Amino acid sequence: MKKVEPQVRLVSRPQVDYDMIADYLREVGGQAWLERFDRGELDAHLGDAQNLAEFAGRLCYRSWEPGLNPNVTRVRKDQDAYLGNLLASLHGSVLEHVSFSFVLHNVSRVLTHEIIRHRPGVAVSQESLRFVRLTDLPFWFPEWAEEDPELMKRATEMLERMEEFQFWMAEHFGLDEQGVKFAEKKHKTSFMRRFAPEGVATGLVWTANVRTLRHTLEARTAPGAEEEIRLLFHRIGEVLKEEAPALFGDYEVEDGAWVPRWRKV
Repeated sequence: MKKVEPQVRLVSRPQVDYDMIADYLREVGGQAWLERFDRGELDAHLGDAQNLAEFAGRLCYRSWEPGLNPNVTRVRKDQDAYLGNLLASLHGSVLEHVSFSFVLHNVSRVLTHEIIRHRPGVAVSQESLRFVRLTDLPFWFPEWAEEDPELMKRATEMLERMEEFQFWMAEHFGLDEQGVKFAEKKHKTSFMRRFAPEGVATGLVWTANVRTLRHTLEARTAPGAEEEIRLLFHRIGEVLKEEAPALFGDYEVEDGAWVPRWRKV
């Protein structure tokens, strides 16, 4: 048994093809939007997430500059102001174009059972304990549990016993003997995982769009949420606020809860 800590790694972010955007803008007369790059108002390398959200929003109203849409007589030039108005207007559909992928490592299967409840706008690829045979049992303990010596003693003894049982089953089934086919290993490993605790740590790639991220960030850091998932989403929130401040900068953290100024976008 080894103690572990939930980890968050951002492994993928939006990448915009500005040549294709420019080709579209020439057709609709919106070249002035891309000219903002030359003035340093948009960042083609660091701001793709926010640029994509702005691009999708402006396309809806053809608001690249005044006059392209007769109904539009003025446009916001500042991206922060534009995206802030987009959030305030609850125009959440354009946020669905912007997705981030995370590796969530050393998170329990308790947590993964919770996170899969969020299905819209999400993709999940999780480590399979049908194929991956357990050796040690990685486990996360909250601080209050670690401060209880008797609890930790009993918990550690129980986990070590379960860990010993995993090794015994592997030896009993002869899984490491020469010539054992992978199909047989998979069959027995699938059975062995039933004797691992729900709190055993695992990993997954979790992809979600910004609209979903805004909802899950609020819901999963709320005071009533499970403490491990609160910890994990606090760390996700910190990454997102740094990555796309105009899309996540309206949140205030209150006793660990991420509370947005604009809800249900």
